[in-house]
Amino acid sequence: MSRNAVLFLTMSVVWGFTWIPSKIAMDHSPPLLFAAVRYIIAAPLMLIMAHMMGGLAIKGNPGRLVISALLVNTGCYALLYWGIHRTPTGLAAIVNMATIPLFSILLGRLHGDETIDRRKIAAIALGAVGLALLYARRLPVAGHTADPSEALGLAAVLGASVCYCWGAVISRPLTRVMSPMALAGWQSAIGALTLLILSLSFEQAGMAELKELARWPTNGCLAFMVIGGTLLGYLIYLRLLRDWGPFRAGLYAFVSPAIAVIAGVVFMGETFGWQEAAGGLVMFTAAGLAITARRPAAPVPAPASAPPPLRAE
Repeated sequence: MSRNAVLFLTMSVVWGFTWIPSKIAMDHSPPLLFAAVRYIIAAPLMLIMAHMMGGLAIKGNPGRLVISALLVNTGCYALLYWGIHRTPTGLAAIVNMATIPLFSILLGRLHGDETIDRRKIAAIALGAVGLALLYARRLPVAGHTADPSEALGLAAVLGASVCYCWGAVISRPLTRVMSPMALAGWQSAIGALTLLILSLSFEQAGMAELKELARWPTNGCLAFMVIGGTLLGYLIYLRLLRDWGPFRAGLYAFVSPAIAVIAGVVFMGETFGWQEAAGGLVMFTAAGLAITARRPAAPVPAPASAPPPLRAE
């Protein structure tokens, strides 16, 4: 097995397992605060690495950088962590990762960066069918009782994918003038600041919540997300993007959700029935159609559980 193949499997496994520490952390920490602290730690490390790689300067339109950060980091992770707290990790991973290629097409078309053909229409239609299957047991219809918070959680994860993809499309011109690491680092820094402001405003986080982040298991979850999900995963993704190109590097979108589902069932006791399996299969098929569709050359966004490898979440 080649070194890049080993790195690809490592990245896919790490990103597949990020959903479990995220879920555990949400049981002990307010979601906005956890997201803020994650990037308060990660952003300086990413900027240091960008400086070592020789590309720390902000170039292009600063306003575009701020707007993209508000979408890719602030909006995405605020919705994602709120949703993860209310829905099974495996389903959250499927909804997040499988819809990223679909929303990339739709939002790219909105900004004039994509064309819509039959293959992409089929991908979008299949994605809608897959979502319907995943939601089938989570809506109180036809006399079926369901937990409305789970449906809202999946909707929040879906909203996180929209924010991520929209920010990725807006960021595209910046990728031509800034290094990916510098762009991701500055976006993470802006996201950390705004997430902290939101947490202080709406979650009223105080010293008790901050101390909880330093206790087990929250501190272990935070360390895994920063070291594994952000730094290690992103560095591997950049290498694969260079060596393999966006299509092969983007195939994690089919491997990581499957790992997340298995991990959720084994370690979290989550249920995964035939409707979830059917919905996931349909959505993976839709993502495959979207990824293989002809489009302008640009890296595939990384999942919302990872830092924004812009670009390309």
